[in-house]
Amino acid sequence: MAYRKLRTIQQFQGIIACAVFLVFLFFPAGCKKKPPPPPPPPKVTVAQPVRREVTDYLELTGNTQAVNSVQLVARVAGYLDKVLFHDGQMVKKGQLLFLIQQDTYMAGLQQAEGQVSALEAQLEYAQSQLIRYTNLLPQKAAAQTDVDNWRYQRDSARANLEAAKANLDLARLNLGYTRVTAPFGGRIDRRLQDPGNLVGSGGNTVLAQISQIDPIYVYFTISDMELARLMESLHGLPGQAGTKKSPVFIGLVKEEGLPHEGWLDFAATSLTTTTGTLLMRGVFPNPTGKILPGLYARVRVPLETKVALLVPETAVSSDQQGSYVLIVDGKNLVQRKSVKTGQVVGTLRVIEEGLDGRENVIVKGLLKAHPGSKVTPDRDKTPSGAGPLQSTGTMRAKP
Repeated sequence: MAYRKLRTIQQFQGIIACAVFLVFLFFPAGCKKKPPPPPPPPKVTVAQPVRREVTDYLELTGNTQAVNSVQLVARVAGYLDKVLFHDGQMVKKGQLLFLIQQDTYMAGLQQAEGQVSALEAQLEYAQSQLIRYTNLLPQKAAAQTDVDNWRYQRDSARANLEAAKANLDLARLNLGYTRVTAPFGGRIDRRLQDPGNLVGSGGNTVLAQISQIDPIYVYFTISDMELARLMESLHGLPGQAGTKKSPVFIGLVKEEGLPHEGWLDFAATSLTTTTGTLLMRGVFPNPTGKILPGLYARVRVPLETKVALLVPETAVSSDQQGSYVLIVDGKNLVQRKSVKTGQVVGTLRVIEEGLDGRENVIVKGLLKAHPGSKVTPDRDKTPSGAGPLQSTGTMRAKP
């Protein structure tokens, strides 16, 4: 009896073991983890190109130069008495700058005046004597030789008086040359002679140099292709009769943008054969004297105004095939689009060819996007698609 019970228990345990084995055999997935779902496509920000009115321009380089520049020299010999300016100051037209010793020239002027007075008296006496002897001649009270002699005396006195008056004018000029004045308003350089030095002896002695810098010139050169575009825009060369006053803008070293506005007033008569460029000039107001001659300047010459497509400059990339942008098509796939770029307008770049304005250009998240990959596009919330527009110089974009 006990043996049968033990046998029954062993059979029951065997059945349970087989059941457990079958559970593990037919349901193995219940003991493993499910694989994670694939990651979603990366998010990128897209925006359509902006269509705005922009002004095309030429980017050039030039140098500033004074409108007038002259060396002040001593035109008469003498000791330098006074220097009546501070080195580097702004002076006005006609302002007295140097005074040369005047005593000798004042004495020469007085001597010339006395000579003129003496010859005037001599001429008056000869004229009266000529009249007297001429009246006596019909009465046989004077000889013809006397009349001829006084006529000669009168004519000689008259000629001597003319020469004396010329000497008087020269004496006045020499006295005036002792006062060296500014021929025009401008900025004077340092003095080259100190008071007490003998100047004007043995040649013209340079005393200082003065330059007119208000307005100021900016000279630059343009190529023949740029000249053709400029002439098409202006309908002629600047400075010619009938052509409009064309604006030009410059920016100096460490200046943001091109804050100085002027106009074109001169173009050379021919191109330089060695470089194929034409010399041109712009005139710029300079009331504060901030722009000095000889400075390097960035020059911008506006041309025609046109409507163009613009995208953020950061959206444009380049490789060996040229410039391109990445766009997102209707299936959210990234595509490479080759473009021809133009000038920069603030934070935007003009696209001359390659886009029609309906594309969704990737403006943010470019590192996550690759041609052929799938992305999750997010529309840019800014109205322009590239943040605020910051125009510089003559480049203006109008909404």
